[in-house]
Formats: sequence, structure tokens, C-alpha cells
Amino acid sequence: MTVHFVLPGGVADPTSPSGGNAYDRRVVRELGGVREVVVPGPWPRPDAAARSALAAALAAVEDGSAVLLDGLVACGVPEVVVPHARRLRIAVLVHLPLADETGLPADVAARLDAAERECLRAAAAVIATSPAAARRLAAHHGLDRVHVVPPGTDPAPPAPGTDGASRLLCVASLTPRKGHDVLVRALAEVVDLPWTCAFVGPPPRSRRWSVRDLVDRHGLGPRVELTGPLTGAALDRAYAAADLFVLASRAETYGMVVTEALARGVPVVASSVPDALGDGGVLLPAGDVGAFADALRRWLTDPGWRHDLRERAARRRRELSTWDETAAGLAAVLATLRP
Repeated sequence: MTVHFVLPGGVADPTSPSGGNAYDRRVVRELGGVREVVVPGPWPRPDAAARSALAAALAAVEDGSAVLLDGLVACGVPEVVVPHARRLRIAVLVHLPLADETGLPADVAARLDAAERECLRAAAAVIATSPAAARRLAAHHGLDRVHVVPPGTDPAPPAPGTDGASRLLCVASLTPRKGHDVLVRALAEVVDLPWTCAFVGPPPRSRRWSVRDLVDRHGLGPRVELTGPLTGAALDRAYAAADLFVLASRAETYGMVVTEALARGVPVVASSVPDALGDGGVLLPAGDVGAFADALRRWLTDPGWRHDLRERAARRRRELSTWDETAAGLAAVLATLRP
């Protein structure tokens, strides 16, 4: 069965890595029999040109065909997608509910939420990347079932780290949802201790949000390195040097960077990633500066606790699923779309 996979234009942009894009690229490679349909545009709030391109792409698909739509493309434009749901067998892959993006005006979030609900209710199948996300989508949008197909991980050698404690790593796009402001404020509370931290990720699109300004305002410029996005060997080196992985996200559907760290045995302190983290680290309340500062201080001063977190990470490393399993799970869902 050939599956038409409709993807946002950013999936092919190496300068804008994201968990959703990485997931999409990997399952295209693993599944086989996938026909990629890339639709550029400012998703999930497209301009007229992007809407027209999506409408044309769907219109070109033969009646009765199986179509997998990335939720970033599909969920904001039910007026484009829903009419085709009557003649195509559509599945929608939700990487992040649209209204969960931090910083949206209330009226914009409400419109995106309503649009997403209309789109998902019309789909033949809805897929989420974590059990928690699936439960939330089902309850919030009144869906009978949401399939769960979590991301996989690639085998990786254990990270040697730096000195066992002081090198911290955060891999995340520099956007408000990823909570760099929380992390910077927590780091400022442990400035009396030895540490450095690499912030790996693309810069924000909006000039109103500047992580560099936050870092400089708290006097952490010499100790926080903003590397920009890293891929391939450069990203591998960043993980290899890490003693502790930190992520202060306000919302995540899964959190692939967490399992990438755990695949290397790197301990994790994070928020909003219960399914990715499992028992492999410390899960903190989102937005809680004090909790992050306390965890960082304990990590930097308590050798016994560091040993315990490394043991947890090592156990979780052995439990992580593979991309083969992800592809098999997605193929099983897509098979239900057969007429």
C-alpha cells in the first residue's frame, strides 16, 4: 500500500531541526512505500499560497488513497482537509497540539484548538507520539481512539562526559515553550558552583524573545554557550561531553532529545516529558525555577545522588524502543486505513 505523507516544508531544513521533523524524516526512511508530499508555508497558520498548495496536493491524490498528514500542516486548516476526508483515507500525526504552543494570544489559541478538533474528528485515524498525549487528545477533542506510536532511538555509545558533574547540556529550539528562561534563572541560583551549560538549538523567529539577553541579564554569559543548531557529528560530540542533560519545557508531546540523552546514558533533569523520561531521571514541575535550582545544586554537590541518577539513566537506556518498532507501529495503524 502506497501512503501519501504530507509534510511541512521545514522537514527538509537542516537549520531548523525539531523532534517532529526528525520523526517524520525517520519514518519516511524506515517505512518504505511512502510518497512524500512537502508543502512549504508558515504552518500552522498558513498564508493563501500555502493553503492553495495543500489543497492542490490533496486534490491530486486518487480517491480511496491512504494519506498521512503531519498535524502541523493539517490541524489548522480543516476547511482544506475535511472535504477530502470524505474521499481519502486520512490519518493525522499530531506532534504537538496546536494550542499548546507557548505565547499564543488567547483568541489565536482558541481558534487553533477549534480547528484542530474539527480536523481530528474527521480523520479516519489520529496518531500521537506518547501515551500522555494520546489520552489528552482523546479527552480534549472527544475522540473515540488515538493511536500511540512513540519515537525510537538509535544505539549510541555511552557518553564519557567531562568531569562527571559540571558540563550541562540543553538541546531545544530557543522558543518560550522550551523554558530557557526557567533554566537560566535556575542556573543563576547556582552560580556559586562550578558548571558550564551548552544551549543547542535554532534561534527564535521572534526578536521579542532573546535567550542571549536573558543569559546576559543574569550575568551568565561566560558560562552559557549558545551554539545554534547542531546535527550529525557535532551534535554527537555535544552529547558525549555532557554530564547532565537539562530541559525545562513548559509543554512537550514526547521529548525525543531526552531519549537521545538517555540512549547515551546521560542523566536527565527535565519537565513535561514523563513518557520519554520514564524512571530514567528526575521529572520536575514545569515552570518551577526553585525546583530546577534545587535539583541542579544537588547534582553539583551530592556525589551519591549523581551516582543514583547515572544508574537510573543506564536502566532506562536498556528499555528504549527502536526506530524499527516505531515504523512497525505506524505501519500497523496505516494498515487499518485499507478499504
